[in-house]
Amino acid sequence: MAKRLGAQTVALTKAVSVAAGAAVVGSKEGEGPLRERFDEVGSDAYFGQKTWEKAESVMLKHCFELLCKKSQTAPAQLDYLLAGDLQSQCTGSAFAARESAVPFLGLYGACSTMGEAMTLGALLIDGGAAQRVCAMTSSHFCAAEREFRLPLEYGGQRTPSAQWTATAAGAVLLQSGDCGVRITHVTTGRITDGGITDAANMGAAMAPAALSTLKAHFADTGRAPGDYDAIITGDLGHFGHGLLEELMRREGYSFPNVFTDCGMLLYDAQRQDVHAGGSGCGCSAAVFAGHILKCLREGMWRRVLFAPTGALMSVVTSQQGESIPGICHALAIEAEGAA
Repeated sequence: MAKRLGAQTVALTKAVSVAAGAAVVGSKEGEGPLRERFDEVGSDAYFGQKTWEKAESVMLKHCFELLCKKSQTAPAQLDYLLAGDLQSQCTGSAFAARESAVPFLGLYGACSTMGEAMTLGALLIDGGAAQRVCAMTSSHFCAAEREFRLPLEYGGQRTPSAQWTATAAGAVLLQSGDCGVRITHVTTGRITDGGITDAANMGAAMAPAALSTLKAHFADTGRAPGDYDAIITGDLGHFGHGLLEELMRREGYSFPNVFTDCGMLLYDAQRQDVHAGGSGCGCSAAVFAGHILKCLREGMWRRVLFAPTGALMSVVTSQQGESIPGICHALAIEAEGAA
């Protein structure tokens, strides 16, 4: 297994390209700094549906259809569809995909699900089991609040460390062959528990997992932060990212180039009331498909380390006083001509 590097990283032996991306977001997300990077911005939270849960499924289905249209790829040409969300039993993505007739693998990695889906898709292609794979995820603010916290009608106050679950969906087409932007390495995270029990402080709960995965990636590959034009986690938000930055500094790492987080990029923290920033499966998915991928294609960045994070909790475990385990998966993504 020459392509296996260290305990957690695989160097892909075949060219696995990110051939296309699509991103659909809600109205609040469309008010943020990345508005022009998204394919579509919804006018409200319902997307023409009667419930928030149905709205999320419709949003994700539409995102999938946009991806197929942009890439000129029919669903029948896809070997696998990898998807997940924050709703119970991943019903948001399952209902979005139920008419697609594409072999489906439902995933749950909380906010890291896009990283998980892209990792598995890349490995399926690299291993010869697929030629084309769609990886996609979504989240919905109102559906997530009802699922994990309190009904919106309750009017509960959020703490400064709380994050805003993005109403957003992102999808990418992964395919065999070099299409200009390719995944070269994947580092699968280990569950890391920092002992945080505050469900309103997910950034702190996920930061140790991000630290663990980034350290593993650098150790396995022999690379350093300076080898990347941008290292982008998601979704730690402002609070969690600041904590990760301090943890990395204590480990002797410095970041000479862009070091940021999808939860920080999606909203304008000064102008929009999102407290510590964005979160949710759709946050990193939409930021990647709508912004990061375009930065690679436009030549702004040549090599990016994309590292989505997730808080592996449920409303039951939180009520039982359990701590919140975290996970982080990292993918090295390079544009054509990267050294």
